[in-house]
Amino acid sequence: MDMTRLRSLLYLPANRPSAIAKAHTLAVDAVILDLEDAVQPDAKPDARAAAVAAVIDGGWGDRVLFLRVNGIGTPWHGDDLAAAQTQGFAGIVVPKVDTAAEATDVVDRAGGRPVLAMIESPAGVLNAAAIAATPGVAGLIAGMADLAKALNCGADANRMPLLYSLSIIVLAARAAGIACFDGVCTEYRNEAAFRAEAGQGKLLGFDGKTLIHPSQVDPGNAVFSPSADDLAKARAMIAAYQAALEAGRGVATLDGQMVEILHVEQARRLLARA
Repeated sequence: MDMTRLRSLLYLPANRPSAIAKAHTLAVDAVILDLEDAVQPDAKPDARAAAVAAVIDGGWGDRVLFLRVNGIGTPWHGDDLAAAQTQGFAGIVVPKVDTAAEATDVVDRAGGRPVLAMIESPAGVLNAAAIAATPGVAGLIAGMADLAKALNCGADANRMPLLYSLSIIVLAARAAGIACFDGVCTEYRNEAAFRAEAGQGKLLGFDGKTLIHPSQVDPGNAVFSPSADDLAKARAMIAAYQAALEAGRGVATLDGQMVEILHVEQARRLLARA
């Protein structure tokens, strides 16, 4: 499975049947059944059982299912990893992965399931390349709320204090050839703010975005899907380059811009993603 094709990944509390039922009706690419932040400590065993039941019951169509387990070192972590090996889960989302050693330990106990490592701390950012390079880690997820708290940085609509960290996560994922997903936008009632943040994430190079509310699914898919103009330009680039080759030239121009083979490769990837 090519996880770089996922545009929208929606967190759902695993112990909320109404939220799980709603997810069956959404055009979301992936659902992350959450056992961590969204579930109170005394409810975690029941939430784990509910997550397993939800994946066994099926009816998810083409939606990809992940389980977000509780963090390394918590009393629920081991049982959560065992539950994540239930047939139907495509992978495991692990919060607060700070080192490659932690990533390796999770992978070793993941039963062959791909691991999406959440980068949520200064240590995680600084070790992102090593975490991404760990065999079995299939993607990185930016966890900016916890990182912002750890950095003691100010709140900013443009996420200026976090741009370095976001870029490091993208660089680490690309160097390792794995997927990377932007963090959540908490302003779920403000579509304009969400689209602006998602657009920034796409500009930085993220494959898709994690979501916290059903209202974010459609705009998230729209932002991370190639537009009609993008597709038209990609086709024009390929045609211009092909015409140049037929004329004995290795470089083409389109609308006053040089078109080389690297641009053609990017255009073909865009068409394949569409």
